[in-house]
This record gives sequence, C-alpha cells and structure tokens, in this order.
Amino acid sequence: MSKISILRKITQQEDMNFLLANRIPRRYATLFMGWFSRIENPIIRYLSLSVWKLFADDLELHEARKSSFKSLHDCFTRELKPGARSINQDKNIIVSPCDAIIGAHGKINGTELFQAKGFPYTLNDLLMDEKLVEKYQNGFYITLRLTSTMYHHFHAPYAGKISEINYISGDTWNVNPIALKRVEKLFCKNERAIVDITLDKLNTSIAMVPVAAILVSSIKFHCLPDALNLKYKGPNKIPCQTSFNKGDELGYFQHGSTIIVFATSKLKIANSISEGNIIRMGESLFTHIESEQSNITDITGHQEYLHQTSSF
Repeated sequence: MSKISILRKITQQEDMNFLLANRIPRRYATLFMGWFSRIENPIIRYLSLSVWKLFADDLELHEARKSSFKSLHDCFTRELKPGARSINQDKNIIVSPCDAIIGAHGKINGTELFQAKGFPYTLNDLLMDEKLVEKYQNGFYITLRLTSTMYHHFHAPYAGKISEINYISGDTWNVNPIALKRVEKLFCKNERAIVDITLDKLNTSIAMVPVAAILVSSIKFHCLPDALNLKYKGPNKIPCQTSFNKGDELGYFQHGSTIIVFATSKLKIANSISEGNIIRMGESLFTHIESEQSNITDITGHQEYLHQTSSF
C-alpha cells in the first residue's frame, strides 16, 4: 500500500476526519482558504490542484467550460459546458437546484425534521422566521450535499421570484455525514442564507437554505452585489427583487456545502429520491400534487365521456 493510500485511509477514519475538519480554528482556517485559493500563481495553482486530486478520486473536470484554471478558487467555481445538464421542463416538476448527494429527507413532523438519524432540529431554529415556519410546517424537505469536487453553482428549481434573502451569520462546522452524526443542530449553527421562492403558476412556494461550512463560508447570489461570508457586516435581510426561469443560475458556493430545500404540502417528494443517491441539477426533486390530481380528474372524466358516448 502506497504512502498516499495510507494517508487517505487515516484521514477517512471517522474520529480522525472529525478531528481534522472540526477541532481546528474553523473561522481562521476558512478565512485563510478564502485568501489562499485565490492566489494566481502557476506553481501554487499546480501544487494545490495536484494535492486536491490525490485526495479526491471523483474530481472530474471534463464537463468544465474551460480546461485550465487561474487558481484553486477558479477551479472550485468552474462553470459547465453548455448543455452539460438537462433541465426537466415538465410544468408539474420542481427540479434539483444543484448536483448533490441526497441526504436526510421526508415529511416534516410539525416543525421537526432530521439532519441525520437520531439528530433532529426544528424549522424555528433553522429559519428563524415565524411566517416561514408556519408556511413549511408539515411540508417536506430534502437535504442536498455538495462535495468539494462537485459543480458548485446552484440554479432555479422552477420559474419564480425572490423578493428577499435572509443571511444568518454563524459557525463553520463541516457538514459531512461524520459531523452530522456528532454535532446536534449543526445546520442551525452554521452560516446560511434563507431564500423563499414564489413559484409561477403553481400557487405555492419552496424555500432554499444554502448552508456554508468550513473552508467554504461564502455564498454568492447574482442578485446581490456582495458575497455573503465571514467578512459580510450586514444587513441580514437583504431586498432582492428578481425573477427567473427554471434552470437559470442563481449563484454559487466557493467550495462544497449543503442546500436544504423545503416544500409546502401542495408538493410531494419525487419517487426517484433516495438517500445516498447522486442527483444532478435539473433532475426531478418535487412534483405538484394539485396538478397531478387535476390530470387524473381530466383523464377519468375523458374516459367516462368515452364510455357514455360508446353506449349510444
């Protein structure tokens, strides 16, 4: 076994992984990485990407719009080639905003949901907004985890509008499965942005909550002039009057992290959603129940009409 393989095995061991990723000065490590990753020096860029590839077998750059990068940050925030993702255009489908590994998901029990088995948290603690809590209680949620090697941009799950973004400053715990099994209410502790999206033509809404993490505490929305990160000084509630079509790019993380998507009871989780599976941006996430029921009624009514006319 090579030295690299041994080192990988050590860092992947749960206790060691948790220690390396969390029991360090998280804020300063994040600020350092934000500075270091932007250094546009060919030698630093080459060494940084080489080390990254050694510890990340799944780093695939063949879908990237460009083949060379100015810095580590330039690679983290890479765009995809046109047509690399297919957007489900079914009017009853709300799609995934990003590439991700599907985490905890299901029906919200009143206001309680889970970050991992045995680790509950509440809408109140995460959203910190009574109106949003009331809107999404007894609804549904899906946790989408973006690893460091994935495409880090996030897109509109459906055509709609955003009027405000609520930024909540916090910690920078790692959001990988190891940390989620050890740190209670982790998502509620970390830096995050709360985005309530009014969906066109469906008479309902969804909420997206991008959660930052160690080395990643920076979220950029295209509708805002400034990135939301550890250096951002406010205000917390930021007007953002913007509209978009399904699949339009809304922003990006500076590294990998998590997006939790909330849906009202007028939507349901798509049948294809299963914990541990990889989902691509543009694939089915939720379906609209009322539209499905309307389609069933239309089909049933048509069948009854055909039956009646055939009996004459």
